[in-house]
Amino acid sequence: MSSGLLLVVLLAAVGAVAVLIRPQRASTLDFYLAGRRVGVATNACAICGDYLSAASFMGVAAAVYASGLDGMWYAAGFAAGFVPVLLFVAAPLRRFGEFSIPDFLGKRLGSDGARLTSVAVVQLVILAYLVPQAVASGIIWELAVGRGLGGLPAYTTGVLLSTAAVMLMVALGGMRGTTWTQAVQFLLLLAIFLWLVAVIAASGFSYPDALRELSSRPLANPVDDGGAWRLEPVPNRLDPGAPAFFGEPGGQYGQLEQGALIVSLAMGTAGLPHIMNRYFTSPTGTAARMTTVWVVGLAGLFYVLAGLLGIAARSIVQDASADTPWVDRLTTGGVLRVPEHAMPVLGEVFGGPAGLGAVAVGALLAVLSTIGGLLLASAASWGHDIYERYLNPRATQRQALRAGRGAVVLVAALSAALALAVPPESLSGQFPSIVATMVTWAFVLAGSALTPVFILAIWWRRTTGPGAVAGMATGTAVAVAMGAAGLLLGDAGAAQALLTPTLVSAPCAAAAAVAVSLATRPPKDVDGMWTRMHGTAADRRAVRLARLTMAGLGRRSREHRDGGRR
Repeated sequence: MSSGLLLVVLLAAVGAVAVLIRPQRASTLDFYLAGRRVGVATNACAICGDYLSAASFMGVAAAVYASGLDGMWYAAGFAAGFVPVLLFVAAPLRRFGEFSIPDFLGKRLGSDGARLTSVAVVQLVILAYLVPQAVASGIIWELAVGRGLGGLPAYTTGVLLSTAAVMLMVALGGMRGTTWTQAVQFLLLLAIFLWLVAVIAASGFSYPDALRELSSRPLANPVDDGGAWRLEPVPNRLDPGAPAFFGEPGGQYGQLEQGALIVSLAMGTAGLPHIMNRYFTSPTGTAARMTTVWVVGLAGLFYVLAGLLGIAARSIVQDASADTPWVDRLTTGGVLRVPEHAMPVLGEVFGGPAGLGAVAVGALLAVLSTIGGLLLASAASWGHDIYERYLNPRATQRQALRAGRGAVVLVAALSAALALAVPPESLSGQFPSIVATMVTWAFVLAGSALTPVFILAIWWRRTTGPGAVAGMATGTAVAVAMGAAGLLLGDAGAAQALLTPTLVSAPCAAAAAVAVSLATRPPKDVDGMWTRMHGTAADRRAVRLARLTMAGLGRRSREHRDGGRR
């Protein structure tokens, strides 16, 4: 079966599953949170399927391929992101028990302003994450199929078909259907990585020997010189004037830039809407914490394999380009012009058309899985936090579900339009992996605007609604301003650090939130909120009993007064 046919079958299967798993009678709790009945292992695999996007499946190996050791900072940052979630967020967030990040902030801080501001930031983060997924789907289709449908270019066809398929799945299946498909998709992604690493090793390839050989000569990558591609040595960011080497740091980032990237990725994970919403699906806070432990282990294994495949691709593709015309057309001097082609080329070299098809299917699965989670998070923000609370507070379940599904369609269409407006060729020369880089911008925005406020709301009693609004606005403004400056500077000086400004923007957001919180009145019932997040089960039962007792005493007192008047 050709790779193109495999992709068509996959997209058709996703659409068929969407119809089969469509619940006959569903509530908003089922649609957004799968009834809060998702088990630990299933949720861990689903979170991995949600999190390990095209940036992980294609982008990490591509970044290692293009910049060597510096590409592994993506793997380290992506994997480390769940450590703060495990330590500070997972259990308290689930114990509080709302639908979404805006719902949590609105209830915890008693603030409509915090809810509405976080809805706006959540939508920005979701769009920043959705666009590179759609870009990746176009790249996959263009490489694996090579032609479009209905007169459309191949890239456009891939973007439109993948977006339409997952939009159908989410709109019909909701969180329950998306959870099971994401869990299965992650296991398939992991199986493809394990197969590819194993088959490469079985061919006699030695990863340590390849790393030593690659590190023995200066690193060089293709650059577009007015339409004519040529190899150009990569400068060492840690030692200006010296060449970079594959196995040494400095191929893409200086010391400040390395730290900025890792902090941005680690901070950003705790603010990603589609990941945090999954913790509301766990039955208990303990289950949420254990789910994160599983995720740390599974994600760590996945990223180790991605790094190994990046090393293998850099060594193997050069030889393959001399023997395989298909590979030669993608390279300059034996080096791939688009680093994201590294994984598909490895599949072709070691598995022929079937291997290319398997990798293409895996990459598209990664895209579809992540798009599904993002669309659900967007639907929760629009449908639950805006429509049900402000536009139509008396909405029936049918009306609320219709609003959520409508939000899925609109956001999917917008992300596809943006992906088509920004073709990958326009930026691929500036970054080691355009997909991984674009996803990093979503992490930056989440880590700058949402994570500081999120953690303060969980761990600092004095946090207020105006403080949260100030923190989110400050984090967003600083991150966007610094990122725009980095894009304008291009390849100069501190441009890379400015593109990952969380080291600056997150402290600015936290400082603004603290300053304004200290100057404003804290929300009511802080103690009750605190017990709800951090207290033991016995504490929470005691608080509920006390409230019921006080309510009963108040009712009796009113009855006594009324009786005295009579």
